[in-house]
Amino acid sequence: MPVNLKRIYDEVEQNDGVRVLVDRVWPRGLSKEKAQLGHWLKEIGPSNDLRKWFGHDPDKYEEFKRKYKEELEEGNQQKELQKLKNLTKEHNKNLTLLFSAKDQEHNQARVLKEILDRQ
Repeated sequence: MPVNLKRIYDEVEQNDGVRVLVDRVWPRGLSKEKAQLGHWLKEIGPSNDLRKWFGHDPDKYEEFKRKYKEELEEGNQQKELQKLKNLTKEHNKNLTLLFSAKDQEHNQARVLKEILDRQ
């Protein structure tokens, strides 16, 4: 069973499993009650510099993915990635990674899903 991906603005569904927000910044216009999160791992998000450089430009995605994976190997991001891996194992991948980006193909949640699906 692969880990699910979903925009945080999409409707909550019962088959979402554990809902984990993987954005560094809280999504605009959304209450915590409506989000129905299990966890918010804000430190797992890309650094502000990387996020701004990327700007969800599809042409930069492969380079973004490489740089983001490098960031995930150190400090707080590494600790948060380990927490996410543990949650994934605990819940047998019955987990939905939530993100606020409009581009559903080129974002950090997709990179994290690739990492988790290989566990």
